[in-house]
Amino acid sequence: MTDSWTAEQMPDWSGKTVVITGANSGLGYEATKAFAQKGATVVMACRSLDRGERAAREIREEITERTGATLNVRQCDLASLDSVASFADGVREDYDELHALCNNAGVMAIPRRETEDGFEMQLGVNHLGHFALTAHLLDVLVETDGETRVVSHSSGAHTAGDIDFDDLHREKSYGKWEAYGQSKLGNLLFAYELQRRLDDADVTDTKSVACHPGYADTNLQYRGPEESGSKVKYAMMKATNAVFAQPAEQGTLPLLYAATAPDVVGGGYYGPGGLMNMRGPPERQESNAASQDEATAQRLWTVSEDLTGVTFDVEALAAAA
Repeated sequence: MTDSWTAEQMPDWSGKTVVITGANSGLGYEATKAFAQKGATVVMACRSLDRGERAAREIREEITERTGATLNVRQCDLASLDSVASFADGVREDYDELHALCNNAGVMAIPRRETEDGFEMQLGVNHLGHFALTAHLLDVLVETDGETRVVSHSSGAHTAGDIDFDDLHREKSYGKWEAYGQSKLGNLLFAYELQRRLDDADVTDTKSVACHPGYADTNLQYRGPEESGSKVKYAMMKATNAVFAQPAEQGTLPLLYAATAPDVVGGGYYGPGGLMNMRGPPERQESNAASQDEATAQRLWTVSEDLTGVTFDVEALAAAA
């Protein structure tokens, strides 16, 4: 365990650029603040420009005037492949280098809905949207000098997940927690398979890593009760968070560690090392056996390419870099 690791131990990020999805709230907001403290250029990928700009103003007032950091708010709705592609095109046009892509945004345990492209919402936002975004930006990451990273934010809930290829979008039977677990398992299968493909192509300067926040107090937990209109469930979640959850700034430490710490290993999985892996300083951990099944990862990769219409030609990227 990295007993005393905190965000203050992040290296200087002046002159470096990071993309963070869901940067206007929760763990993404705390990650944005931490990178701003280190002088980074942060591209804040947000579904709502208004909420993104409001968050950026708060951080600028508190931090960026001291550190010289730059915050750039851009719209990116992970529930729309067109929005993802448009966002990525803008990043590619305006930035020659990208040092980290933090695939952080997500939805959790919501009533069944579909994305603009007809995907079950939790799979579509948490996995497929980030899958497409990474495909669009991977060449910039690979071509950037020095080490770069793709960080996939998963969850301990991956252990309850199952990739149901016969009902991937849960049209036959929907359980909000089963769908969430599937999407979080998908994050890990993607992160590990991307690292294997980078290794096979002899790409050594770009790493794919995964992390989870443990149990952190964010607005993510409240979206399900809000969308279902249950005041009782909302109150129960609020009480549970007050007793068991760690603050969001602590919950974001595994993400920050995975994105910046010098000893991070490609294909590694990082999370809190304290009580039941729900809180505490970040450490390298092992995800479950299902997340490491290479045949499932390869099948999910192929299905994801078919659904999103994007492809990863990692060997071509390596040759061009």
